[in-house]
Order: sequence, then C-alpha cells, then structure tokens
Amino acid sequence: MMIPQINSKIKENHLNRKAIIYLRQSTARQVQKNTESQRLQYALEDKAKCWGWKDIEIIDNDLGASAAMGAARRDGFERITSLVAVGEAGIISSREASRLSRTDKDWCRLLEVCNLFDTLISDGEQIYDCNCMDDQLILGIKGTISTVELKILQSRLITGMQEKAKRGEFKRQIPPGYIWDANGKAVKAPNKRIQDTIMLIFKKFREMQTIRQTYLWFHSENIEVPVLKDKAGKKEVVWKLPEKGYLQSLLKNPFYAGVYVWGQETTQMEYKDGKIVKGRRRVHDARESKVFIENNHEGYIDLETYDENQNIINSNCLSQTKVERTGAARNGQGLLSGILRCGECGRKLYVAYYGKSGTAARYICRGDYETGGKYCLAFGGSTVDKKFKEELFKVISQNGMKASIKAVEMLSIKQCDKKKALEQKISQLEYEANRAFEQYNEVDPRNRLVASELERRWNKKLEELEDTKKYIAEASIENRPISEEQKRKILVLGNKFSEVWDSKHCSNSLRKKIIRTVIEEVIVDLNEANLKLKFVIHWKGGCHTEFEMPKPASGVGQKTSLEDLEIIRKMADRYGDDAIARVLNKLKRETATGKRWNASRVRNIRSRYSISGHIHTVQDPEILTLGQSAQYLNVSGSTIKRLVASGVLKKDQVVSWAPWEIKKSDLDSDNIKRIIKVLHETGKLVVRGNGLETQMKLFND
Repeated sequence: MMIPQINSKIKENHLNRKAIIYLRQSTARQVQKNTESQRLQYALEDKAKCWGWKDIEIIDNDLGASAAMGAARRDGFERITSLVAVGEAGIISSREASRLSRTDKDWCRLLEVCNLFDTLISDGEQIYDCNCMDDQLILGIKGTISTVELKILQSRLITGMQEKAKRGEFKRQIPPGYIWDANGKAVKAPNKRIQDTIMLIFKKFREMQTIRQTYLWFHSENIEVPVLKDKAGKKEVVWKLPEKGYLQSLLKNPFYAGVYVWGQETTQMEYKDGKIVKGRRRVHDARESKVFIENNHEGYIDLETYDENQNIINSNCLSQTKVERTGAARNGQGLLSGILRCGECGRKLYVAYYGKSGTAARYICRGDYETGGKYCLAFGGSTVDKKFKEELFKVISQNGMKASIKAVEMLSIKQCDKKKALEQKISQLEYEANRAFEQYNEVDPRNRLVASELERRWNKKLEELEDTKKYIAEASIENRPISEEQKRKILVLGNKFSEVWDSKHCSNSLRKKIIRTVIEEVIVDLNEANLKLKFVIHWKGGCHTEFEMPKPASGVGQKTSLEDLEIIRKMADRYGDDAIARVLNKLKRETATGKRWNASRVRNIRSRYSISGHIHTVQDPEILTLGQSAQYLNVSGSTIKRLVASGVLKKDQVVSWAPWEIKKSDLDSDNIKRIIKVLHETGKLVVRGNGLETQMKLFND
C-alpha cells in the first residue's frame, strides 16, 4: 500500500522494518563542545515518527570516532550495514551524507547494499531511493562533494596552521614555566617559584649527568616541581614530586631553549593485514621539524646548552641501536667503559663481567666475530685500570687544590638550592592557607554544609604548611654550614688526590665522571710481537699522551685443559659453539671452574685463545650427517650404520660423539645406489662380502 500523504517513496514494506537513526561526530572534543549538533541529530527520531515508523533504533556509538582513511573501525557503521544486509532496515536517516561516510569506499558499499535490499536513505529533509536512478545519481554526487569538501577544508586548515606556525604565532598547550601574554607571545611564568624550580632541574641534570640520578635527587630532597593538570577543562599548575617521564620530556623540549617548534609529528599510512592503518612518527632531532625558530622567546637555557644536554641523554641510552653510545657512569668495575676504542678496527670496546661474583671487568672488541671472524682485542680490566690511574694522577693531581676549592663552593650552592626551593614552597603554602581562611571567614557560619568544607580545606593547608616547616627545620640541622675546620680538611685533601680516589667513599660512578670530564677517548692497540698494549689518551683540551704496558695474562690460576682446547680447535672450523659444547658434555668434559660447557663458554675460550670459529654450524651441501644421509637415501639411520660397519660406506668424525661426516659423492656411487635399490625392491640389505647373499629368503620372490 502506498502512503502518498507522507512521501511517495515510503512503502508499507519499509514501514514494517526498522528506521535507523545514525549519529556521528569526528572527535571527542566535538562531542563535548558541539552539543547542538547532537541535539539536531537526535531530533531525526521525531521526523521518522512523523513519516510513520514505530520501530526506531538510534545508533550513537560512533560519536567521537573518526571515519577518515586509516582510522579505527566504526562499530556503528558496521551495524548499519549488517542490519541492511539481513533485511531489517527500512530507512537510514542521518543529518548529512558526510555523517555516513568519509571515504568513497564506505559510501559506495552502503549504496550498493541499500540498492540490493530496498532500503531508503534520508538526510532529514529528503528521502532517496537507491533503486531510482535519479536518486542514486544525487546520492553519488553528494558523497563525492562531501569527500572533496573534507579534503579542501583539511588542506585550508593545515596550510593556515602551518603559515601561522612559521611566524611562531600558532598557540598550543604551552609547557610548565611559560604562559601566553596578552599579545600572544610566550613569556616566562610570573611565579618566581616556578622559574627557579625549572632552572633547578636543568642545573641538577648538568651536575648528575643522567635523568635517573636527577629524578632520585628531587625525591630524596623532597623538592616538588610544577606540573600541568586538567581541572574543569583548563590546565592548571599543581606541585608534586616529578616522574622520570616528566623530567625526560622537559629536558628534551627545545621550547625551554627559546625555540619555537611545530610539526615534530607526521602522519603515515601503512597497509597491514589487508587494511590501511594510520600511524604517527616523531622526528628524533627537533631541527628536522617543519618549523624551527630560534630566539623566538626568552629561554631558561641557551641553544648550545640544550644541544649538549641532548648529547648527554643520547650517550646514556644503551638500547639496541647501531649508533655508538658512551653509556651513563655507573658503579661497575670497568673505569674505562665507554671511552676505549680499538686501534685496529675503530670500534668501541665493551665491558663484560666475569668471576664468581660477576664483578671482574674485561674489555672486549667484537671485531668481525658476529660475521664468523674473531675478536680484535680482549684483556682484563683491573690491571689496566691501575696503570691508567697512575697516568691520570700525573696530569690532574696538580689541580687537586682547585678541585677542593670548587668542592667547597658546590657544597654551599647545593645547600642554598635546597633551602631556596623549600622556602619558596613555604611562601606559597602560607598564601594558600591565608586564602583558604579568607574564604572560610566570608561564609555564613549557619550554613554548616559549606562552612565545614571550607574549614576542612583551611586545616589541610595549615597541616601542609606545618609539615614543610618541620621538614626544613630538620634539613637545616642535617645540612648546617661548613665550618672553617671542615673547609681546611677539604683543602688538605686536594694535595692528596690519590687518597681521595682510593677512599671507600669515592664510588666508581664518581671516578668515571672524573675520567670523562678530562678525557675524550682512549685508543688502544695490541702489538702482537711483544704482546704489549699501547694506549693513546685524547684529553679534553686537545692534548695527546700515550703509554704502554704488557697485556694482562688471561685465566691466571685456572686454565682450560689442553684436551678441551684441541677438541675446540678441531671442531671450530666448521661446527658452531653450541655443537662443540654438546660434544664436550657428552665426553664428560668440564670447564676450568668445573662447570658444564655451553655455547657462551666455548665462545669465551675461542676469544681468549684466538681460535677462529662460528656461532652456528656452517652447512656444507657436499657433506651430510648420519640423519641427513638417511633422509637423502630414504632409508633408516640403522641402515647407514650397517653400511658404514660393513666398510661399503666411508664416514669421518672429528672426535668421538661429534657428528658423522659422510660425503654426498660416496652416497651417489654406483655400489651404494645398487644396494639401496635392492633394499627398496626386496626389503633386504644385500652387501657384498658380508655373507648376506647366502642367507635363505624369508619370502618367495
């Protein structure tokens, strides 16, 4: 039955099915801010009722979900398509065609399904029948216009944004320590406590040289930092102990160096598992950004200091990368870790730790070992570190007095930094407590619901203020000013630098920091003729000195047996370290320390005795093992053993329990082929000369 009074395109079979009301907004911000758009979309339900539908389903779970190319899957749109495909949808109603699609692919797929299952489409004003050529043409044009309109608007917005960013005028969320002034310029926050705390972060990082040590210092001294937190839709500064991620982002942000940066992130489309996936890539170097404007505003540090900080952070990172890193100064025994370079191949030496406690350092250059070669250098660390210490004392002992004076100054500065930060915290807490009291004092006492809450806030601020005053009082007792007697002792220690160096209070991390402060790197090479190590020291000032010393003896007191070394040498030409370890264990051999062999221990022995070899067994297609030979001839392993026992087939074996080595050419010989052919035809292994041909047959031919 037709319903002309409403719309000639609406038929009874449409009304017997559901009316689908589809709602969508692209971002979560639109969902929160553009509430009028949602109201207009929900109002489509009333329109469907006027047209005669009673069964109406509203699909709004795509609110805040983008439909652009590479975006996540839209569950609501997928439900619409499935309802149409099972014949449950009579009409799909949406405010605009762009609500249903953002790509031509989605739009065409929906029109095709609606055409097959006679489903109407409405934009709230007009109704379109996909079976009608004119309506189908109009819908196609609308979908195309929607897609083009989106591209044009997106291009205009991005171009305008980029042009504004090139002038440094595009406003974004500004980092802690800065605000936007009335003229739209970035200026330092007027709060003196915020400024001093930001400067303290940069100062402590330069002193500690690592983000982790800076993080630990702020927590140990209970110094809070300004953090932006979302409150009622606005970003406000709150004070809390820093997290490592906060310090890392602050130290890596070029904005604090007076640089305006825009476009560090770029969007990339990738085709994975049959669909387009949108991803973001962030450039590692801020200078590679689309916009990089120096001296745009007043910085907390200069650009040169920022670059030095980035070099320190990158050098401390020892993640899996092809870029050489020095590494942070830690408490390991190897004092020269990160600054030794091989004079033969140019690679940096790394430190491995051995011994029962795992603390004996050993410097190693990988050379071309990973590609089947051998190590360039490997020597013990303790003897080298002692000799290097003597060379270091010759140069810097005369500057011990200057270092002592600097130490006195640094101790005084540290106390001032901590005291200043805590005093600023007290000033702010006093202000907040007074403000809370004023709010409490202004409220009507009879309104207990409000007065009790304001009184609680006032008491809380008073408690925080009292706790901070108590803490600073205790800290003042612990960190009393340095007395003249203490200063005199520190100055005396300047003339005894060696005693300070060997003191138990001087950690290895501090020793490494001292070494890296005065030394750029050390080139080391081995003279094979006299087994002496030659060290060339590149000092920070540009000077070079050198010294020689005998290469430290390896494995003193505990040596690998000659029998084990002979087995390793014989097998190393072809077999991998794991295969060699397996054979040694089957022979019930043990290491010099009485442990079972494994691939790592075999590899260490090869390095120590300069035995070339391979990590994994090198496969030779012309030489097969027992199992490979059986597979090649399509027989069992016992058949190969009987052929070898009878002398018909030859096999080689480096040592007992080592894999058999059978030449492929022997397996292809005429005699072997004849024997295997008879075996396959009769099921009997007939080998000439072993008497098998005289045996009676079990079965008749």
